[in-house]
Amino acid sequence: MNMRANRDVNESARARAWMGRALEEAARGRGRVEPNPMVGAVVVQGDELVAVGHHGRFGGPHAEVVALEAAGGRARGATLYVTLEPCCHHGKTPPCTEAILGAGVSRVVAAHRDPFPKVAGGGLARLRAAGVEVVVGAGAEAALALNAPYLKRLFTGFPYVIAKWAMTLDGKTAVAGGDSRWISSAESRSLVHQVRGRMDAILVGVGTVIADDPQLTARPPGPRTPARIVLDSRARTPVDSTLVRTAREIPTILVVGGDAPSDAVNRLRESGCELLIDPGAERPSLDFLLGELGRRGMTNLLVEGGGFVLGSFLDQGRVDEVDVYIAALLEGGDHARTAVRGRGRALMSDSLRLRDVRRSFVGDDVRIQGEVPAAWREAMDRLSEPAPPDEADPS
Repeated sequence: MNMRANRDVNESARARAWMGRALEEAARGRGRVEPNPMVGAVVVQGDELVAVGHHGRFGGPHAEVVALEAAGGRARGATLYVTLEPCCHHGKTPPCTEAILGAGVSRVVAAHRDPFPKVAGGGLARLRAAGVEVVVGAGAEAALALNAPYLKRLFTGFPYVIAKWAMTLDGKTAVAGGDSRWISSAESRSLVHQVRGRMDAILVGVGTVIADDPQLTARPPGPRTPARIVLDSRARTPVDSTLVRTAREIPTILVVGGDAPSDAVNRLRESGCELLIDPGAERPSLDFLLGELGRRGMTNLLVEGGGFVLGSFLDQGRVDEVDVYIAALLEGGDHARTAVRGRGRALMSDSLRLRDVRRSFVGDDVRIQGEVPAAWREAMDRLSEPAPPDEADPS
């Protein structure tokens, strides 16, 4: 290997390492910054870490500003590693590009471009025009995965949908009579509450409400208080259910069809629930709901069941990720209490194959997470593609 190639390899490794540190910072904002993206930044002089920063809360200072303020005068001539293209517009905070230029940073390494219309390459162009060296692509895969919910909402107008369920080793989510407590371990249930605590909303069908009377809350509370959403085309949610009784304390949205009985709708509304009515449909469409959630700035939606609800989301291509807990239990029954009850496939070879599958043990359970392929992900992946030669991917 010649000297130049060796130098390029070393620079690539260095860029990945510093971007990895910036991504660790970015993840500290999970559940606190949405609908903004999670962003982390690292200021480096030579091989020395000078300062770090992350976007800590919605409306608060951006990661670049936090890191540069911590660096002070040592930012001059330094390299700034940042997990997302710096903004170049006035929003809730001033443009990060101006803070970068004011600090005298000589080089910016960004994981990928920001497709937000008021940025969309303009931040990188502003820095480059001012004489700052700009490199795009280091750590892009991990950065894109971290902010997939933010990017999905930008590309589609819909929140990122996670389908979650727990099942026995033989694929059951309950016994024939409906009892399901508890399939997963205490450790798994604790982890589910952590996931709930960073969601914008948790969704179930009315059948689950009637059968289980769930709370659909994070216990203990997380950084967010998710709204509870029930798909309930005929407004059958019992007024004495836990969800309705606590609707004045925790946002509770019932999604009903235009033909739902008006007396039932009024009773639920008077109890403190929000009724989201799809006027043109007997059964509300998922796109009607997801579009409304996107307009409200909701970024992460957790769908917890039951089987027909999960089946509808999968049949209509509205699931972005699955999060499944498989317990070392054998129920053994000959019944249809299965996690997903959609149309299914005629051939096993036609089954949906997940990508980026992750496996872990939680107590005695196996947790499997994976992403569902979708067209918007292809657009997301292109955000790290090199354009001009000076944006070549150092990784």
